[in-house]
Amino acid sequence: QVQLVESGGGLVQAGGSLRLSCAASGRTFNNYVMAWFRQAPGKEREFVAAISWTATITWYGDSVKGRFTISRDNAKKTVYLQMNSLKPEDTDKYYCAARPAGDNLQEASKYTYWGQGTQVTVSS
Repeated sequence: QVQLVESGGGLVQAGGSLRLSCAASGRTFNNYVMAWFRQAPGKEREFVAAISWTATITWYGDSVKGRFTISRDNAKKTVYLQMNSLKPEDTDKYYCAARPAGDNLQEASKYTYWGQGTQVTVSS
């Protein structure tokens, strides 16, 4: 089992920045891909970003490319999401997720472990 705990959400004005953190505990998450998704009430979970175990490869959803940056510190078992130039449409609950390496990294159903989420609200 891997437990994931997100933090860093909050209220920010449009154009501002936030950094989300996801701390992992439990069994090792060696070789796991880590990702961020977001979801608004009544909507499907949307892929935001993912990062390989070695942090050499990253993937981003089209709506956040150029504004968000995913990173990880394996020694601290922590994944980060730096969010810049935030827009009101970025308002969502953000979830951290983990899975072994493989295909279809943008599909939420392929992820094994999930955190409880942290709310991000961007005011206009």
